[in-house]
Parts: sequence; structure tokens; C-alpha cells
Amino acid sequence: MSETIYNRIAMLRAERGISRRELAEALGVHYQTIGYLERGEYSPSLYLALKIAQHFEVGVEVIFSTEPFPRLGERSA
Repeated sequence: MSETIYNRIAMLRAERGISRRELAEALGVHYQTIGYLERGEYSPSLYLALKIAQHFEVGVEVIFSTEPFPRLGERSA
């Protein structure tokens, strides 16, 4: 069983026009941490996941998933 956590951090950042550095400063983490998260090289603590969701004003499940997110334009079955 894979313990990969998929996320939409990069998409949310792009939608809002903020850089990795700006997000990192808002969350109190190093900007490289945001890159590691976006690439799936690091899974966030529950605390950090909640802070990210709060920052973007969405539920945690909107940003993080144990299953890959469908590509934009694909419909769920």
C-alpha cells in the first residue's frame, strides 16, 4: 500500500497568483518545503495540512488526497 499524498497546492497557488516563497512566509515554513510538498517528495503533518487549507479557505480534502486527482476536464464516473 502506497503512502503517497497527492495535492493541488501548485494549482491553488497559480489560481491566486502567489509564489512558493509568499505561501511559505504565510505558513511559517521554508519556501523549499512548498516545493517538496508540490512534487510529492514530502507529506505534510496534519497541522501543516490544516494551515494550508485554512490559508486557501477550502477543506483539506480539496487540497489533499490519497488518490490521484482527475485531470482538469475529466469527469468522474
